Amino acid sequence: MRASAAVIVGAALLVWPAFFNGYPLLFSDSGGFLHQTLGPLMLWDKPYIYGPFLHVFHWRISLWGPVVAQGMILSHLLWLTQRALRGDATPPWHIGLCAFAALATAAPFSAALLMPDIFAPMVVLGLFLLGFGGAALTRFERGYLVVLVALGIAAHLAHLPLALGLCVVALLLRLWRYTVRLFAMVVPVVLAMAVLLITNTVGHGRFALSPYGASFMLARLQEDGPATALLKARCPDAGWYLCAFTDRLPMPANDFLWAPDSPANRDAAGKPRFLGGMMLAPEAGQIVSETLRADPFGVARAMVGNMLLQLGSFGIGDTLDEAHFAVAIRPRIEQGFSPRELAAFDQARQAQGALKDALMPLNHLHLLVVVLALPLLAWVAWRGQGLALAFVLFLLAAVLGNALICGGLSAPHPRYGARIIWLLPVAALLCSLGAMMQRGRKRG
Repeated sequence: MRASAAVIVGAALLVWPAFFNGYPLLFSDSGGFLHQTLGPLMLWDKPYIYGPFLHVFHWRISLWGPVVAQGMILSHLLWLTQRALRGDATPPWHIGLCAFAALATAAPFSAALLMPDIFAPMVVLGLFLLGFGGAALTRFERGYLVVLVALGIAAHLAHLPLALGLCVVALLLRLWRYTVRLFAMVVPVVLAMAVLLITNTVGHGRFALSPYGASFMLARLQEDGPATALLKARCPDAGWYLCAFTDRLPMPANDFLWAPDSPANRDAAGKPRFLGGMMLAPEAGQIVSETLRADPFGVARAMVGNMLLQLGSFGIGDTLDEAHFAVAIRPRIEQGFSPRELAAFDQARQAQGALKDALMPLNHLHLLVVVLALPLLAWVAWRGQGLALAFVLFLLAAVLGNALICGGLSAPHPRYGARIIWLLPVAALLCSLGAMMQRGRKRG
């Protein structure tokens, strides 16, 4: 009972921005995920995973349900992580750790946000627990983690390469010195791939992990330059649709994909192209393949540069405003929920444009805490004892991998970094205090 109460209190702390806002935090893409089940609609650019997850907990009653669920899942994962690293988890320790994460890091701004971003840290913690903390878990907990991690990997296409990379990191740690349950880590990855293949086959008629992912990669490569250089060198002889727009390239990746007048969404005659990014995918795959063959070093150089930009970008500002709410979100809530829920949405600070200015100063605190955590993590690594070192190395690999995948393959955005960087100060606190307490007990 005390443990359950501690997890509940931790969950409440971890979603405090929703309470401050008066409603769950939303992003422009949140409307698309709601539309997946309220429509229902199979969106070409999003896996059919997070929308059903939201529906399981809101049932057209209230979006508070999914926020509570996300807070509870994250709080419980932190409880299990403490048990694996310290041999035990106690209510005071857990509440203190969740309070630190809530008040000093960006963690609550992912937990309180209705976006699959929250699954990024869940995948990282879940994979670590499956691989390294199995002895501290019950059979039921291991099964639960397999399902949760599989769901988290499938919820966002960036999580699949992240999970695969972390499995490789675990293998290297196993070859070095640690006992690692690699099979337990691989199972949710395989399940996630199976779910993606099935949903894409049923929904899009394509047996693929990402039926239209080439369009996103092309958007990135044309902004960085290699794909634009290829187009200008090969056009008009190549006969590609984009040959008619080489004079407009490069352009920002987001504009290329979503701007109404971009080459993807309006043809050379000025006629709109419905679902232009999806229509461009077959050609995009050819151009991306040709670009990788023609200039692999240019592509790698651009990806590394974007990764470095992403590593330094982890603020909370881009998830606090009300951009596109009137078009992307409010109609979905009006369509699927009661007038009372719509009124709650309208009255929230975020919908009224009053949330961002109130909370942006926290970015300075979050940056300071991350900077202070680095020497503590270095100290933990230098001591190199127990699971603490493996945990630190695992998280550092996750942060680097997240930056490479999101920054290098998509575009550097603060929310991509904010959703995962908070694991470093939490790990620093958990490992360093645990080590100091252990040394104190030995001296006593």
